[in-house]
Amino acid sequence: MIKNYSLQELPEIAKEVVKNSKHKVLLFYGEMGVGKTTLIKEILKELDVIDNVSSPTFSLVNEYHTNNDEKIYHFDFYRIDDEEEALDMGIEEYFYSNNWCLIEWPNKVENLVPLNSVTITITSNKNQLRTIELKNNE
Repeated sequence: MIKNYSLQELPEIAKEVVKNSKHKVLLFYGEMGVGKTTLIKEILKELDVIDNVSSPTFSLVNEYHTNNDEKIYHFDFYRIDDEEEALDMGIEEYFYSNNWCLIEWPNKVENLVPLNSVTITITSNKNQLRTIELKNNE
């Protein structure tokens, strides 16, 4: 899936991401400020999260709950220095829990992410538009 979208189209893009993702581990790639967290917040709405949503920049991971009593994990690895930090926090338990894992800056833990994942790349275009590319990894 490759699509251009505006901020107003985010709810529809979030629906398409959830619908087209074959796996629950989503890897979000894109430059700082491109809208990764904004899209993730919309995806969390689509997944029916009942908690207040915020960026896990300092905590590394936020846990959310849905109306169906499911757990969803949102990671932001921007501030980690090496994969050892992620291992120390028990990252593998999260990744293989069969819960949704939405991961910002996955390049910081690239040797730890499951092969069965979804790569989502967001790029900025002219006129405030973004391009999203979704690829299911096997």
